[in-house]
Amino acid sequence: MAKSPEEEHPVKAFGWAARDSSGHLSPFNFSRRETGDEDVRLKVLYCGICHTDLANIKNEWGFSLFPMVPGHEIAGEVTEVGSKVRKVKVGDKVGVGCMVGACHSCESCANDLENYCPKMILTYTSINTDGTITYGGYSDHMVANERYIVRFPDSMALDAAAPLLCAGITVYSPLKYFGLAEQGKHVGIVGLGGLGHVAVKFAKAFGAKVTVISTSPRKKTEALEHLGADSFLNSRDRDQLQGAMGTLDGIIDTVSAVHPILPLVGLLKSQGKLVLVGAPDKPLELPVISLIMGRKTVSGSSTGGMKETQEMIDFAAKHNITADIEVIAMDYVNTAMERLAKADVRYRFVIDIANTLAATKP
Repeated sequence: MAKSPEEEHPVKAFGWAARDSSGHLSPFNFSRRETGDEDVRLKVLYCGICHTDLANIKNEWGFSLFPMVPGHEIAGEVTEVGSKVRKVKVGDKVGVGCMVGACHSCESCANDLENYCPKMILTYTSINTDGTITYGGYSDHMVANERYIVRFPDSMALDAAAPLLCAGITVYSPLKYFGLAEQGKHVGIVGLGGLGHVAVKFAKAFGAKVTVISTSPRKKTEALEHLGADSFLNSRDRDQLQGAMGTLDGIIDTVSAVHPILPLVGLLKSQGKLVLVGAPDKPLELPVISLIMGRKTVSGSSTGGMKETQEMIDFAAKHNITADIEVIAMDYVNTAMERLAKADVRYRFVIDIANTLAATKP
């Protein structure tokens, strides 16, 4: 007979979980494994709320496993390390991002791209090597192999740094890989939400000229004056789009809703690159002739490997890049999900786990 989540492992844990695709989250007792020789255990202090969390608790992509403790933007403090751990010590500020395992023998893993390993183990709603479900950061503590632990410099505020473990690396990686992290490149950022606002910050830090592209004219002042973008395009204004045709070296498209991408392709220079990092739940329409006539590329990108994630955090610390956040209590999480679904957040919810989770125990 299968053991209950509370009995699967020897170390008791507490968090909030969704029991089914209604997506409603509530207090949840479960358990985690003992600290292995190569494991790091951390007290969770903060956990960001990613749009992926919302999609997963609703099972929008069809592979959710319940009960589900979401959260893959986890920041905390090391409380215990295994005998073979050399990367961190007790008391260090650390984080866990989108994954906690991979095969470590395939070509992707050999190239520090664990995020593209066909056997990647996600931080939550995945099956671990022992056959149990992985549980994420809406919880009091976490344990992971040291390979999947990211170190935070002491100078970084953990609440505002936590979202970088997903939102940050998701935009940093394609900027680097597609040659857009260079002085003088002209980069478009589509969508000014959780991913988009940090994409602007990273692109500016790389020395790029940045144009924010949004359907919401009211975000113009925010983009230009607060985030430091160089220009703003209202993607519903045909005259503005026409005037910017063929001006961008690349575009990072962060939008998770179905939207037209043909106008975005038109904004690219010849040999320009449109990189999709949002995941709409329905196919997008793309006339191929628009690519052929300018040797343009439409691509996708998903987070980054552990080496690059640490590089991103170090770069962010050097350039004072963090997410703009709204810190919430654990018992506000269902309201936060409703607001996130309406894009009513500026720009990332972060749960204050350390100060508010314990009070929700039944």
